[in-house]
Amino acid sequence: MSPLSLAQTELSEESLKVLAGMAPDAPAPAAGDFVHIPPTMEDLEASSLHPETKRVIRRGYDIFTNTQQFRDEYVFNDLNCNSCHLGAGRLPFSGPIWPAAVTLPDYRPKNDHVNNLEERIAGCFTYSMNGKPPAYGSDDMIALSAYHQWLAKGVPMYLDASIYGRGFPRLDEPAEKPDYQRGKATYEAQCSICHGNDGGGLTTRGEVVFPPVWGDHSYNWGAGISRVFTLASFIKHNMPLGQPNSLTDQQAWDLAQFIDSQERPQDPRYTGDVKETLELYGDTFHKHTMYGQEVEGRVLGDHDNVGRKDFLKPDVLRDRTFD
Repeated sequence: MSPLSLAQTELSEESLKVLAGMAPDAPAPAAGDFVHIPPTMEDLEASSLHPETKRVIRRGYDIFTNTQQFRDEYVFNDLNCNSCHLGAGRLPFSGPIWPAAVTLPDYRPKNDHVNNLEERIAGCFTYSMNGKPPAYGSDDMIALSAYHQWLAKGVPMYLDASIYGRGFPRLDEPAEKPDYQRGKATYEAQCSICHGNDGGGLTTRGEVVFPPVWGDHSYNWGAGISRVFTLASFIKHNMPLGQPNSLTDQQAWDLAQFIDSQERPQDPRYTGDVKETLELYGDTFHKHTMYGQEVEGRVLGDHDNVGRKDFLKPDVLRDRTFD
């Protein structure tokens, strides 16, 4: 099947959702939205691409869906790329990865300069995987980039339309302020069966079945999903697994408040002082997180713990000026 956009097809809304792997009650596309159905790996095998190109894209898919094969090399927690970007990076409202291939290079406020695709992937390894990215231009980085670009097949670069399901679209503000205790109760009832009472996830025979959502083996304080509004959207549209959109917006906000008020490895941008780090990034990134805030009698992020790794910030990350 070829990639589809809403402008290219007369399929019904329901059919588009089925093709995208979405639940029937997922948000409907708005007028003018660009709706893309990424090609599958089966489409790859049927394509006319060179066999070596196919092999590299398959390699990227393998890294993306089984990132734990690089445990303690690129990944220093218990997550796969697929843990946050569900459906092998294809699923709308779950941070689908193909938009990065057609919107980058572009300016990114998080590091205050223009990022390309490899640099964006490196950021995910640094923060969400609490790790060390593959080197720019390496075989593994090229394979991951190729997989991103395969999923974007048929999409114009820098398209002048809103992309349906891009990222984790922000929910409307909740009726009540997100509440830690309500979130804790919902977590115990809806989430702990998979992610554990201690947030540590579930590992069986050395294989991660369900990822941890806090603690040393989860994402660090610099990860995008440590922002309460980002996690709330992810929860609403994707959790509990197999029951997306079954929680209310208020429950999603409360759960995000509770989960993102738990400790996790230090932000790689840490200066050695939580207050100083908060001053640097509090007006941008950390104004949306609980970093540096006092919760349950403790100041979150006030530590030197970097989880399983023995470094704070990978050397590959650097500032750019283009001067």
